[in-house]
Amino acid sequence: MWDSYGKDKVADFLRQLNQASTATLMLDYDGTLAPFQTDRDRAYPYPDIVPILDLIIQSGRTKVFVVSGRPVREVESLLHPLTDIEIWGAHGLEHLLSDGTYQSTTIDSSISEILAQAEEWLRESGLPDMAEIKPGGIAFHWRGLPAFEIKRLQVRIQEGWLEFAKKPGLKLLDFDGGIELRATRPDKGDAVAEILKRADPRAPAAFLGDDLTDEDGFRVLDGRGLSVLVRSEYRMTQAKAWLRPPNELVDFLEQWSRM
Repeated sequence: MWDSYGKDKVADFLRQLNQASTATLMLDYDGTLAPFQTDRDRAYPYPDIVPILDLIIQSGRTKVFVVSGRPVREVESLLHPLTDIEIWGAHGLEHLLSDGTYQSTTIDSSISEILAQAEEWLRESGLPDMAEIKPGGIAFHWRGLPAFEIKRLQVRIQEGWLEFAKKPGLKLLDFDGGIELRATRPDKGDAVAEILKRADPRAPAAFLGDDLTDEDGFRVLDGRGLSVLVRSEYRMTQAKAWLRPPNELVDFLEQWSRM
């Protein structure tokens, strides 16, 4: 059993879950379902995660959603062979329904133009190989580099992108292992709000995440369900509970699978 912060809230939630006929489970991907990897294409889920999620899905009582900063096709590939899972990617700009239907939100052309300018700045600065061009944003990754190099790159990117980030509709986001310039909306909170809008308001709901970008989702869920920070070390958060991966996370999901 877990011993992290908010264990009483987790236990109370699981008791509610056992009495419910339906439930909503929302999960971030990187840092939550999977450990961070320098090679992002090899950031596979923790052992046991996929089989447990499959049990939860196959029960027919829980609708499972992944809400990630990654593009949806990357999440889909990393969670293979899971099916009947709904994925919100690029912080909510992309949406892959459980039947395979793909949807996306178009951002304003003025925002796209500024992002193109920021991408050009990276090329001129000799940094394009460390950038990930995503729908509605550009993520710059430095995971695995020495601390002094990370600091140098962080200062350089922040200074170079500062003017772009001042434009309406854009923001700079720090995340674990890098920084991202992206459209202000939608964000993960918008995705969580949309999921909850379509869910039975009486059904227990939970959102598990690790990063600062997940805080938007935690805030939206406040008063409506259980928000859980999934991290090896605690940090200040809007989440009401904290679980350490992988053991406490796996234990929580195993208990969910038995609802």
